[in-house]
Amino acid sequence: MKILIADDERLSRRMLESLLVKWGYDVVAVEDGNAAWEILQSPDAPRMALLDWMMPGQNGVDVCREMRKQRPEPYTYILLLTAKDAKESVVEGLESGADDYLTKPFHPQELRARIRVGSRLLNLEDNLVQARESM
Repeated sequence: MKILIADDERLSRRMLESLLVKWGYDVVAVEDGNAAWEILQSPDAPRMALLDWMMPGQNGVDVCREMRKQRPEPYTYILLLTAKDAKESVVEGLESGADDYLTKPFHPQELRARIRVGSRLLNLEDNLVQARESM
C-alpha cells in the first residue's frame, strides 16, 4: 500500500518515512499541504495519508476538508498528526474529515496499529465497491 506523509518538519518526516518503509509500505513524502493536495489529486494517489496539522500552505485540516468536499473515489483514509491534544482540537480535526487523529510524539506501535485499522477499512470499502459493481 502507498502512504502519503505530509509534514513540514524534516526530521519528523524522515522518521515517519523510515518507519513506514521498514513496515513494508510504499511512501511518498512531501513538506507542505499544497504538495499533499496535488499528490492526492493524481490518478494513482495514495489510499492513505498521514497529514501534519500545522504546515505551510494548506494545513492538514484544510487538506482534509478539501478531500471530503471533493469526495474522490477511491476513498482516502486520512490520519492527522499533531502536537495539539486539547479535546477541541481532536473534535475539529475529526470534523474536518480526518478518519483518525494521533498526537505527537506518538508511539510507533500505536501508529502501526492505527495504520492497520485504516488498511482494514480501505479493504472493506474495496470489497463493497466490487460487490456493488458485480451486482
